Amino acid sequence: MDLNKAIDLVKAELVQSRFEHTLRVAEVSKELAVVYGVAVDKVQLAAILHDYAKNWPSEKLKSYILDNGLPRELLDFDKELWHGPVGAHLFENQYGVVDQDILNAIRFHTTGRAEMSLVEMILYLADYIEPGRSFPGLQEVRQASEKNLKYACWLVARNTIMYLMKKNATIHPDSFYAYNDFTRYIKTEGLLNG
Repeated sequence: MDLNKAIDLVKAELVQSRFEHTLRVAEVSKELAVVYGVAVDKVQLAAILHDYAKNWPSEKLKSYILDNGLPRELLDFDKELWHGPVGAHLFENQYGVVDQDILNAIRFHTTGRAEMSLVEMILYLADYIEPGRSFPGLQEVRQASEKNLKYACWLVARNTIMYLMKKNATIHPDSFYAYNDFTRYIKTEGLLNG
């Protein structure tokens, strides 16, 4: 899919503030792709498409999940997680996106998962650190993003899980799988004691 077509498609679907977020994520993704030697066009397309279904009403997302054979267990978790799998399914089945890196980046940009590709990690991280965000611990992640992609993603997974635990929210298993996968890596690399 052409990047300009993707931008037009997404702009028509999102409220203005979410579209602006999407453009910032695309810009940060591009910067990270250059730093980590990843194909910029792939990363930018995933970034532009990642929140396509974010502003859909809950009932529309739920219907899409049930009508299209997506895992029913998604409904056991917060609706904020639904738009990633819905968007990935939609772009694969209605818009002909076949690149699994792009589709997985969209699918898992909220939860993360074990054994993420570079494209997936870049979107996961860029979505978290884009300049419009502001919350405790963010600066540490931004600084880490310039030095070690997996360590920065570990921080994202850790911070997200801790935030959700403080809210007594259910946490998708993929978030724990991502955290554990990154933890094993940073321990092996000597980046974490214990």
